[in-house]
Amino acid sequence: MRIAIAGAGPAGLLFALLARRRHPRWQVEVFEQNPPGATFGFGVVFSEGALAFLERDAPDLHRRLTARMEAWPMQRIVHRGQAVDIDGNGFAAIARLTLLQLLQLLCREAGVALHYDRTIAFAADLGEADLVVAADGVNSILRAGREADFGTRIEWLGNRFAWYGVERPFECLSLTFRGNADGAFVAHHYRYAPRMSTFLVECDQATWRKAGLDAMSDAESRAYCERVFAAELGGRPLISNKSVWRCFPLLCNERWSVGNMVLLGDAQRTLHFSIGSGTRAAFEDAIALDRAFGEAGANVPAALAAFERSRRPVLDKLLDAANRSSYWYEQLAQKMARFDALGLAYDYMRRSGRLTDARLAQMAPKFMAKVAAAR
Repeated sequence: MRIAIAGAGPAGLLFALLARRRHPRWQVEVFEQNPPGATFGFGVVFSEGALAFLERDAPDLHRRLTARMEAWPMQRIVHRGQAVDIDGNGFAAIARLTLLQLLQLLCREAGVALHYDRTIAFAADLGEADLVVAADGVNSILRAGREADFGTRIEWLGNRFAWYGVERPFECLSLTFRGNADGAFVAHHYRYAPRMSTFLVECDQATWRKAGLDAMSDAESRAYCERVFAAELGGRPLISNKSVWRCFPLLCNERWSVGNMVLLGDAQRTLHFSIGSGTRAAFEDAIALDRAFGEAGANVPAALAAFERSRRPVLDKLLDAANRSSYWYEQLAQKMARFDALGLAYDYMRRSGRLTDARLAQMAPKFMAKVAAAR
């Protein structure tokens, strides 16, 4: 059996690793358009305990990842100059490149063939394969040619965001809300290495246009954002890595597989970055697909049907929460005007509809005690 995977991101690499380990005689190949040392973005973040599921399926990857991760037990909301800490809402992060390099190493050790600098325009470019895995991201080339078959739908959010880095470690995952004469901004920032942090800047369309960000160069945009968040950056410059202003696409597909091709990770659906579950979901996709082939063997139609049957109900719940979270940010200016720091933090924690007051009180007793005292 030959498996051809387009895309050497977390989903594609982990599935390749697991499939090759489960079936050593199978030919597993990964094709990636970029060189092995290239990556876009900076760090990736996981909610606390989100990697525990890896211990059973890829314990060596889990061990190496956790040893390199930055972790903290809380989240911080900053609004109108006041910081509110939310206990029990911990996260961990790692450099995206470090994550990919670990996966590349394990894949090579397992006998996966990795092909970089290979542009794939059509499925035929992958050669004859029993299974084709489209793990080539939100702008999947393989899916693009068959979107009617997959039932692809995309909703574009209105907010604009740019993904930067900064050589300054922050204490924890923080959301810093700032307003100026042009409008409303929020920075999502967290450290992913001892000296480095992700610093994502987001604003609504009206703010983006009024500030002139739609007409600025990369250097001008960075300088503007450095002024808005001068207190947080402490004089450190923002670092760009293809950090263009863009809107987030809410992507989903009615069908995950067509013929012998299956969608994985962001090619299948997108999860808004505000819930920190994109890479986790990609890993869980890979594990679920591998388990399906563990049950069905080389019976591709049976495995793909089992994959979607078992995985879709779980993912649909996560997708609903992610979409609700993204819509909360679409009301950024109104939320900032309506709430003080504590009120904004509480409204933020309730944004996905998944956390009741009772669950919040169990998870974050100190935070909820402040909320109760303020009522």
